[in-house]
Amino acid sequence: MTPGSNLPISVPRVTVDVTAPVRLDVSGLLLTANGKVRSDDDFVFYNQPNGPGVSHRAAAGGVGDSITVDTAAVPADIEKIVVTASLDAPGATFAGTEPTATVRGADDGSVIASFTPPQLGAETALVVVEVYRRAGVWKVRAVGQGYANGLSGIATDFGVSVEEPAAPTPQPAAPPAPTPAAPQAPPAPPVHAPPPAPAMAAAAPPPPPASGGKINLDKGRVNLQKHQTVSLVKGGKPLLSSVKMGLGWEPAFRGKDIDLDASVIAYGSNRKKIDACFFGKLSILNGVIQHSGDNLTGEGGGDDEVITVHLGGLPPEVTGLVFTVNSFTGQKFTDVAKAYCRLIDAGSGEELVRFDLTHAESRTGVLMAKLIRQFSGEWEMTALGDYVDSRTVRGMVKPGGAAL
Repeated sequence: MTPGSNLPISVPRVTVDVTAPVRLDVSGLLLTANGKVRSDDDFVFYNQPNGPGVSHRAAAGGVGDSITVDTAAVPADIEKIVVTASLDAPGATFAGTEPTATVRGADDGSVIASFTPPQLGAETALVVVEVYRRAGVWKVRAVGQGYANGLSGIATDFGVSVEEPAAPTPQPAAPPAPTPAAPQAPPAPPVHAPPPAPAMAAAAPPPPPASGGKINLDKGRVNLQKHQTVSLVKGGKPLLSSVKMGLGWEPAFRGKDIDLDASVIAYGSNRKKIDACFFGKLSILNGVIQHSGDNLTGEGGGDDEVITVHLGGLPPEVTGLVFTVNSFTGQKFTDVAKAYCRLIDAGSGEELVRFDLTHAESRTGVLMAKLIRQFSGEWEMTALGDYVDSRTVRGMVKPGGAAL
């Protein structure tokens, strides 16, 4: 699955296993139609493993933590169950760690779907997937929403207040006991949240939502490095207008033309190609995506080729776009200088995001960037800069799908 995609669930009981190379704490939150929990009982985790229709199983035998949802037992006022994962090690982030959620039939173990969130960075907690009902039908949706402030960031988003532990009051020293004290059982951990996260309790009204730690467009143009991501949100609103992806390059040696071709491949939730727009097919999806035409030399300033996308007009089955550049004549990218891509607001002409290739490989194709539709409706752009051996867009379809 890709972020934002969904699949129907044909079995009454499903289990979501979340695995990673490191230890994770996995939990489930039961949410009503307003996206909030009703009480502490709707927060299911290792220290409170059973809730109404939802249960937690701790990692064992090489299998990660899991959340099981019995759809027939979920209360009628619960609309969705979000499955979250936070890192067990204090201060650790998901950079370099790829958690995978596998959705199975709880009774027969059959695999329904799997989802690995795209490249992660400073996130310390994730909403991985959600199991939800729509018009009486239960479905699973891939989410991959990251938070830079741990489980508390997720908690505040879902209407749970975060109570910071109070500083201990200084106490006078007690006189030494004449005999050793009998061993005392340690106090039970709070039922609100796994340590080291602060204790949690349902409250109304909730505090303002914590920032998810994502880069967005609020501070102007964003310069991306390889594999960095920006959320196409400005002023709290997703960018759904027309945008232009400008792609440019210059020959590495004066007087030597370089013929490169820019393309975009549209993918569905199963990472399969829906269509591709390139110099031989200048308009796809009823004109929602359009190509400016082929540039045969790379000479001159400005963008060499431009692809226009009306984000708000993309059909719902399109969940990902991958922008590529190929050398149809077989010239290598070591013959290219100053290759870049930039995202532009088509209405105002404002440059929103820019990514400059900082190295070259002796290959004939490069995955420049991807746009992925999030479950909340906004789009995210990630710089790729990954080289492959392909002279045409047809050879980019498989590596492009793998990059989603």
